[in-house]
Amino acid sequence: MFSWITGVIAAFGYLGIAGLMLLENVFPPIPSELIMPLAGYMAAQGKFALVWLIVAGTLGSVLGAILWYWVGLRIGIERLSDLSRRHGRWIGVTPHDIEKSRAWFARHGWVAVFFGRMVPGARTLISVPAGMARMSFVPFLLYTTAGSALWTAFLTVAGYLLHQKYDQVADWVNPVSTAVFVFLIAIYLWRVARWTPDPEDSV
Repeated sequence: MFSWITGVIAAFGYLGIAGLMLLENVFPPIPSELIMPLAGYMAAQGKFALVWLIVAGTLGSVLGAILWYWVGLRIGIERLSDLSRRHGRWIGVTPHDIEKSRAWFARHGWVAVFFGRMVPGARTLISVPAGMARMSFVPFLLYTTAGSALWTAFLTVAGYLLHQKYDQVADWVNPVSTAVFVFLIAIYLWRVARWTPDPEDSV
């Protein structure tokens, strides 16, 4: 994955950064923790401008968040609850889980959207409950952009400051990212195997 990301950035520049960050929000195993520090390191070599890397990364991240917001908006609470009632074993949630999430989001919507953009894993899907809760698009966009910009800037500047030490990152990022992906798959399979429907959801 490391070599592939490097090739995309080298071939497509800022557009490649935006595209990778968009994919990172659609397909979580592509980690922003690898994309943006690598871009920052390349900026330290004079290949890119640091500010424009942050802008490109933020743009891609926000576009991915808008996609998931639209998915949540189209699905809605009722449809997702019905889907989980029929296929909860495979999607990993029950209608009761969904209702608890909806109530929590209703109380902490903007906090979840802003800080969720800086939490690995959560930042990919936090837009879905925002859409399902019918959060107004303009506040969603503002908080998403602010949170994404902070996270992207942090990662990019970290890569920029690493300078020549960055090549050492590949030695541990590749196995770590692979291990995280395998771990997530294992957790999913474990949940499927041990799935027990909530009696409240059959009422």
